[in-house]
Amino acid sequence: MRRILVVGAGQSGLQLALGLLAEDYDVTLVNPDGPEEIRAGRVTSTQCLFGPALRRERRHGLSLGEDRAPRIRGVGLRVAHRDGGAAPELSWLGRLDEPARSVDQRLKLSAWLDLFIRGGGRLLRHRVHPGELAGLAAEYELVVVAAGRNGLAEVFPRDTARSRHDAPRRSLALVYASGAAPHPDGPALSRTAVPGAGEVFSLPVLSLNGPCDALMVEAVPGGPLDRPLPATARPEEVLDHLLRVVRRHAPWEYERFAGTRPADPGAALTGGYAPAVREPVARPGGGAPVLGMADTVVANDPITAQGANMASLAANVYRRAIVDHGTRPFDERFMRAAFAEYWRRARQVTAWSRVMLSGPPHVWELYRLAARHQPTADRFANSFADPSGLIEWFLHPERALEYIDGAQRPVPVGGGAH
Repeated sequence: MRRILVVGAGQSGLQLALGLLAEDYDVTLVNPDGPEEIRAGRVTSTQCLFGPALRRERRHGLSLGEDRAPRIRGVGLRVAHRDGGAAPELSWLGRLDEPARSVDQRLKLSAWLDLFIRGGGRLLRHRVHPGELAGLAAEYELVVVAAGRNGLAEVFPRDTARSRHDAPRRSLALVYASGAAPHPDGPALSRTAVPGAGEVFSLPVLSLNGPCDALMVEAVPGGPLDRPLPATARPEEVLDHLLRVVRRHAPWEYERFAGTRPADPGAALTGGYAPAVREPVARPGGGAPVLGMADTVVANDPITAQGANMASLAANVYRRAIVDHGTRPFDERFMRAAFAEYWRRARQVTAWSRVMLSGPPHVWELYRLAARHQPTADRFANSFADPSGLIEWFLHPERALEYIDGAQRPVPVGGGAH
């Protein structure tokens, strides 16, 4: 039985560990927190899983709580007027082919970790430091680092050709709130774009105390949406800050959240990080190689709501690569091949995130088209489930303008040529 160590118990690390355990591997998971601490901790994200990621969880018996989570049926966009105003300049909703869902990762990951332990996996309660990786790599046949964007991620060198920024593009503030009014278009992942200042997001979530709503602001650093908040800010302070921001810049969201309260004592998160792509393989101390996974080596801004989806994809790609590799050594060649298969799809999301953060003119033209052309709104919404087609119409300015021209062209009456 091959011995594999997974460092980190997030969406990717736990999903990989559980998948390998089901394939009869000897799996050890290292994480500083156990199920109780994860459940009692602070929220970690606004995770929203779309069709493919949800289907993966169902196939592997991991869709815990999905039946109780609100069904998110659309992705909406509003564009605020540059000079303010009570109503948005643009407003539309794209319909999802498959409902999406958001389950608080404190709920999901604590339940998955319980499942891992009950299934015979070993949990080591420990915070791994970079200097320990060399020793661990020598003890196991394969070490996979899925420890998130900080700390151990620094072990993996930045890919400077693919990492354009060394500072956060957005300052983030998030709260889970109880008592919000329903979205007027039904359960939706809603985004308000405030030109030149950032974005406001909201979506329904299944959290510790049942369904609630997440409200998040992504502020351009130093801009009108930005106000530095300490990482230790209480949920009440974060909610108060967010309400002041949306009251001025997205009053339609203020109307929904004005009477809310934090969903629980850990229901807030603040911070920011620089998007980065890193080399997938590191040799700590010059010793055996270790493999990085998901946002440890590909960290995108959450503007495209793809973090948990890409973590799910990474776990699936790596699990298949490990199983298909049979009894051969998990050498650097294997590691780079596994990452290359993941990057083949992850690069689309990295490109999408860059475009959404920079907001070039063709994106605003597409937004205007979607407001009067429902197929475009629906296509944009379903790109959250499958971003691979975005290169054909959204990411590249020339292709976007060709798409807009085609969508606006009148449809001939009466069929084909005579």
